[in-house]
Amino acid sequence: MTLRVLGVDPGLTRCGIGVVDVEKNRRATMVAFGVVGTSPDESLDQRLLVIATSIDDWLDKYQPHVLAVERVFSQLNVSTVMGVAQASGVVIAAAARRGIPVALHTPSEVKAAVTGSGTSNKDAVTKLVTKILRLDAPPRPADAADALALAITHAWRAGTGNSNGGAATTGPGSQSLTPAQRAWADAEAKARRAR
Repeated sequence: MTLRVLGVDPGLTRCGIGVVDVEKNRRATMVAFGVVGTSPDESLDQRLLVIATSIDDWLDKYQPHVLAVERVFSQLNVSTVMGVAQASGVVIAAAARRGIPVALHTPSEVKAAVTGSGTSNKDAVTKLVTKILRLDAPPRPADAADALALAITHAWRAGTGNSNGGAATTGPGSQSLTPAQRAWADAEAKARRAR
């Protein structure tokens, strides 16, 4: 069965959205991507309404099995964190109204999943997303590429058959993992053992 994941890179000014279909063999295909933009000149309620309406439209049109959202992480800029958290809340609530499960992934988790390194930059993520999805041109802007990376990350995690959602690095089917997936899974397993 193909898993359809809608990824969201939340933000008030630019909210990246990407839909990916991933087969059991981890082959990922881009379905759609875009960015919902709002102006800082608009009131907060109107900005959140634009994001909510757009997410509703995407969820209704593409009917994903799951929604993957970037987890808000600590930054020095509190207003940026608040805007990301507010946009995330609107997106998560839209999925909840439809009974669509929501998964949260950190930026470093996404980078590790698609590039093999949790410290990769945005250009590296975009380049690998373009390659993984077999696209002729990189998805632009970077917010859309990040949303597609979130969707890929979740599908690869969910599609492993492991109860912990991690990728198996040994045993049947492990040879189908890409080098980046193997590196990510190895790092994740090492972190679990260190706890």
